[in-house]
Order: sequence, then C-alpha cells, then structure tokens
Amino acid sequence: MAQREAIFPADRHALYEEHGYSAAIRSGDLLFVSGQVGSLKDGTAEPDFRRQVEQAFENLKATLAAAACTFDDIVDVTTFHTDPENQFGTIMAVKQQIFGSPPYPNWTAIGVNWLAGFDFEIKVIARIPPKS
Repeated sequence: MAQREAIFPADRHALYEEHGYSAAIRSGDLLFVSGQVGSLKDGTAEPDFRRQVEQAFENLKATLAAAACTFDDIVDVTTFHTDPENQFGTIMAVKQQIFGSPPYPNWTAIGVNWLAGFDFEIKVIARIPPKS
C-alpha cells in the first residue's frame, strides 16, 4: 500500500491550519487536492466573484506546483457552486483561460448551498509526472 504524504504550497493559507486539513495528499503517482477556494492569505474570501474563481485557480496552481504538477497533469475535476445558474458564465470564462484546448480533464459541477463563506470551490486529482 502506498504511503500518504501531505503536500502544502510554499505560501500556505490560514484555512489549512484553522480547519486541520492538508492541501493535498500524494499517494503513489496520484495527487488528491483538497477543495481550493478563492481565499486570500488570511483565509478570508475574495469578495469579487470572478476574482474569487481566479484566486481559487491560483491556489490550486500553487498546490499542484508543490508536488511538481501543473494544470496539464489534472485528470479529474469537481467544482462546487453556490449559484450555478448565475455563476456558470464567469466560471466557464476562467476555465477556458486555464484549459484552453483538448484534451480537457473530466469535470463534475455540483450546486451547493454553503461553502463556508465562499461561492466557488475546486478539487482535483492529478497524476504526478515521473522525475526526469
């Protein structure tokens, strides 16, 4: 059985400490990234929705980088939305900037009624590339 290794970005945000969870867990060649939100360094939510989504992707990018991964290594995405009908256009515009061409990772979007003060959350599974 593969050992679990906790992964944190170099610039950890306060939510990991406050809520007691790892940014990601490496198990073998897979990286399981906890839900990333548009939090500022102090753990508070970015108030502008588009900027909150962009910040969630920036936080995701930092967590992936801590395990030597990029957006290209993502195979599975799950996103959570507090108001999917009204937020989807903004989310798709940001998504297109990140994943501009195929092959796209598979993606599941889920509408929720609470995200601890946030309006968007993204969690992923990535394959860690072999060391060259």
